[in-house]
Amino acid sequence: QVRLVESGGGLVQAGGSLRLACTASGFISNINVMGWYRQAPGKQRELVADITSSDRTNYADSVKGRFTISRDNAKNTVYLQMNSLKPEDTAVYLCNAVRLTGLGFWGRGTQVTVSS
Repeated sequence: QVRLVESGGGLVQAGGSLRLACTASGFISNINVMGWYRQAPGKQRELVADITSSDRTNYADSVKGRFTISRDNAKNTVYLQMNSLKPEDTAVYLCNAVRLTGLGFWGRGTQVTVSS
């Protein structure tokens, strides 16, 4: 099993910044992709950004140019730097990790609230 623990959420005004962190523990070998998803009330969960073990990144169009995903393999941690936040970024942000086998794991999420 893999345990994912998110941190860094909170309340911020529009235009502000937050940095989320997700630390993986447990049987973390062969994790290929780590990423961030978000889910707002009444909406489907959507991919925000992900990063492969070779540091290839992928972003949702809605966050390109504002969010940056990175990973520190020595700390088993993936980060999401969020700048120029908008009220529509308000959601629970969930960390995801996927093994080479395709088996995926989820964190419990951290709330991000952007006030207008």
